[in-house]
Amino acid sequence: MGSNTIPNHINSEVSSSVKNNNSALVIVTLLFFMWGLLTSLNDVLIPHLKSIYTLTYVQAMLVQFCFFGAYFIVSWPAGILIKRIGYQSGAVAGLVIAAIGCALFYPAATRGYGLFLLAFFVLASGITILQVAANPYVTVLGDAKTASSRLTLTQAFNSLGTTIAPALGGFLILSGVVLTAAQFDALPAAEQLAHRAKEAAAVQGPYLALAAALLVLAILFALARLPKISHEEELVISTSAPSQHVSVFSHKHLVLGAIGIFLYVGGEVSIGSFLINFLGESQVANLSAADAAHYVSYYWGGAMVGRFLGFVVMRKVSPGKALAFNAACSIALILAAIFASGSIAMWAIIAVGLCNSIMFPTIFSMALKDLGKFTGQGSGVLCMAIVGGAIVPFIQGFLADHVGLQWSFFVPAACYVFICYFGVKYAGMYDKPVF
Repeated sequence: MGSNTIPNHINSEVSSSVKNNNSALVIVTLLFFMWGLLTSLNDVLIPHLKSIYTLTYVQAMLVQFCFFGAYFIVSWPAGILIKRIGYQSGAVAGLVIAAIGCALFYPAATRGYGLFLLAFFVLASGITILQVAANPYVTVLGDAKTASSRLTLTQAFNSLGTTIAPALGGFLILSGVVLTAAQFDALPAAEQLAHRAKEAAAVQGPYLALAAALLVLAILFALARLPKISHEEELVISTSAPSQHVSVFSHKHLVLGAIGIFLYVGGEVSIGSFLINFLGESQVANLSAADAAHYVSYYWGGAMVGRFLGFVVMRKVSPGKALAFNAACSIALILAAIFASGSIAMWAIIAVGLCNSIMFPTIFSMALKDLGKFTGQGSGVLCMAIVGGAIVPFIQGFLADHVGLQWSFFVPAACYVFICYFGVKYAGMYDKPVF
């Protein structure tokens, strides 16, 4: 009986700690939602800017190259910054920088494609700082054994943002008068310039509103009372066994996990980036850009639904097995989209979003397992690997220009082959399901 008696002050401290952690998790989840919204809007802007500036697929993919290239350039300095000023201040700094990036879209509408690319880079730099702060934050806000489950839940709200963004962007940005290439070429030069200026200006209002929302969120986040997390607490997801490794890169599962993050983000972003154009193909769905934008929401919405389901399922299923199964399904669906036509090709590529659902949080948490003192560095390495979102779409764009858009989807299919391998290789990483 005595062993079950806990002093009241300890009960009070535990209750307070749980309450603070839950409040912190809610606030951090808002950040996941916002960067999901901002990231997914790229899928609407890419075909929009491609049309305005008559770009090739490779040129249009410079949007994702600049956006996700920021992850590679900024992630490591962001980790140093957060270590110096703390997670909460780091998140506030990231929100302010992202707001500046959104504000740059206003002058970019009159200055041309180059300034748009700079705006994307600044915006992504702010989001990168948020990512570096928030992902490890989520892993320490509770039991280490449910770290992947919490990341999956917060990623579900990230997917809520990615689901809303394409439909919202399609309504606000793509709802203008759509001209075919022949109709545009038939206009006098002065009218062509006026049409381009009008279409470019369509991004100004939405992105100014986003800049204001980010600044408000930064103020609220700065005033919020969040639990202080020391750098020693970052080690909570690792075991207590002493590390025999001399470098963060000597952990093979981290290196393979970083490659997995690179290819997963690359594959997911590449599909989303080309989806509006793919659905516009005559042999697929022959949809206008505005109509296709709604189906991009289904793609990201599938990931959202899958993450809510994954939050429950992965408490009983081994993460490696779940990862391998979803990757195998993705490969099959992409092949169907390549070789089929009409509604089969259309819905097959959209369904890949459902398979994407658990991949990022699962690869991330598996790669960080047992890193000990290298946990913080490992998180930085994984965030840098998000640069796959810059490289893979660029490669697919090159193939789309040379062999056709539909055949270019072999690129993301190849990405999922490696992810399937990673899941199979580390299917036994946990002795029993811990999610």
